[in-house]
Amino acid sequence: MQLTMDRVGDILDGMAEEFPPALFDELNGGVNLLEQALPDPEFPEGEMYILGEFCNDLLGRYINLYYGSFAALAEREEWTEEDWREELWTTLSHELTHHMESRGGLHALDDADAEELQRWRAEYGR
Repeated sequence: MQLTMDRVGDILDGMAEEFPPALFDELNGGVNLLEQALPDPEFPEGEMYILGEFCNDLLGRYINLYYGSFAALAEREEWTEEDWREELWTTLSHELTHHMESRGGLHALDDADAEELQRWRAEYGR
């Protein structure tokens, strides 16, 4: 099932309200839903997508979620609306964790992500 970007935005707005407001402290750029898909260039086309990322740069601290990446996976894996909700929740939670760890000077999730990416590279012979 494909959801429109507007519908996904509405779902994300509702989800954000379920998180404690303190998680959004210092997230001055907020949570942004961007239209594009973001294929991971280290993997074969269409095999791996970046769903979201926490950014901490000259523009501040913000989270980007990529609607097109979610939509590509939804099409390939024939998601239901519940699948969309689960993936959005998981990704938003993940990126908020990066934000909180960054605020605290921690990097456990960064390390775990790097290890997981290394396993995927090995699986794909990269």
